[in-house]
Amino acid sequence: MLLTRLVQAAIAALALVASPVSAQQVLKVGSTPTGVPFTFLDTKTNSIQGIMVDLITEIGKDAGFAVQIEPMQFSTLIAALTSNKIDIISAAMFITPARKEVIDFSEPFYAYGEGLLVPKSDSKNYTSQQDLKGEVVGAQVGTAFVDALKKTGLFSEVKAYDTIPDILRDVNTGRLKAGFADYPILAYNLKQGGFPEARIVESYKPSTVGAVGIGVRKGDAELLKKINASLAKLKANGTTTKILDKWGLKAQGT
Repeated sequence: MLLTRLVQAAIAALALVASPVSAQQVLKVGSTPTGVPFTFLDTKTNSIQGIMVDLITEIGKDAGFAVQIEPMQFSTLIAALTSNKIDIISAAMFITPARKEVIDFSEPFYAYGEGLLVPKSDSKNYTSQQDLKGEVVGAQVGTAFVDALKKTGLFSEVKAYDTIPDILRDVNTGRLKAGFADYPILAYNLKQGGFPEARIVESYKPSTVGAVGIGVRKGDAELLKKINASLAKLKANGTTTKILDKWGLKAQGT
């Protein structure tokens, strides 16, 4: 009798091990610690937070996968994706023809252009890059803005900065004549009050306007299909608007 019970228990245990357990797929998502409000390092929780983190988390919930956020510099995101270190890019990354040759993007999520940052002591109402001809300006390495600025041939130098806060600091202290970066990120940083001697030039009209999308590896067609389907659903049910509202941005057509 005891032997029978032991055999039955062993069979039950084997059946439990052998039975398929529907463990949720976990995908690694590359995000940056310096793109507030899109992505940033929350020092209270020591985790990456922001619009794009909220968005990919909600997409994952709808599409049936969990996300593991991997913090990294913006300029390393695409290389990390193509080398399989991460599965998805969810950051303030423009969908550009050059990037689309290397990775695939979801449908657009949010569109904007570059903002112009100058010291508060500079009260000139710049309207275009031409107004800064011959000056030393700065932009973040790896962004669409830095290459566009260099191609104009207008400036005596285009300094490449690792992060947007680095640009803000140099403009704030007067070490840099002007900086160009994602308008929403500049506006959010200035709103926090950490750079009181810098200002956004509201009269400036951006020359590089793009749309942010979620990046996946070439060939990950099934994942891209899931992301696009969930993104469309979240736009339709108002979830994306709520995410943008949470971080102080207005919903817009893209």
